[in-house]
Amino acid sequence: MVKVSFNSALAQKEVKKDDESLIPEEEVEVDVETAVLVRRQSRAWCWCVCLGVALMLSGVLIAGAYLFRYYTGPGEPVFFCGVNYIEDDYMIRDEEVDVPSSLRELEMTIRILEEEQVEIISVPVPNFEDGDPADIVHDFDRRMTAYLDLSLDKCYVIPLNTSAVMPPRDLLDLLINVKAGTYLPQSYLVHEEMVVTERLERVDQLGYFIYNLCRNKETYKLQRRDRILGMQKREVQNCRKIRHFENNFVVETQICEL
Repeated sequence: MVKVSFNSALAQKEVKKDDESLIPEEEVEVDVETAVLVRRQSRAWCWCVCLGVALMLSGVLIAGAYLFRYYTGPGEPVFFCGVNYIEDDYMIRDEEVDVPSSLRELEMTIRILEEEQVEIISVPVPNFEDGDPADIVHDFDRRMTAYLDLSLDKCYVIPLNTSAVMPPRDLLDLLINVKAGTYLPQSYLVHEEMVVTERLERVDQLGYFIYNLCRNKETYKLQRRDRILGMQKREVQNCRKIRHFENNFVVETQICEL
């Protein structure tokens, strides 16, 4: 008599194998690949979001820096000045002045570009009638001065008068050391007379700053009246005055046409 028996462990193992055989192998592989794909997509999406945020922040920073530079300028010193000066006699000392009517105030903005050796002066409409608003450029590198009469919308150029115009470093030191802050010490008035000689057709050879001031403007050469031989004062007509501060005194530049 033959007895047939089954090992219980073997039977369970075989049953387990049969159960596993019921699960298609392809479905298992598809699930793994899907999980890996989803994980990769999530990582890629995270990197894209981070990159987008970084680009947005950098764009905001660049735009902010540009706007700041646009509205504030390159950073050179800018001074808003009010100059008190004696109208009549520049030889009178401050302590001897006892006539308030002879004391006037001139307001303007001075920008100093020390590296470029340029001074840019802006004179607004004066509080008194005797004077025109103007923009002035003193270019020590080119040894030229340009006046833009804002009332006439005309530009005038002349060789720089280094004996009257203070160099940028010295003028900067003067303005920094002013005790009154926005008001400069009481000064006096110096007169100079200029005469229009000829019109300039091109101003592109006068340097960047004067070109930027005078481009698309009628531009004329000037000469100091005391250097024109044989010229009489009665020959001068149609004069305009520009008062400005460029030293420890106020200069009244009178520009006249013959």
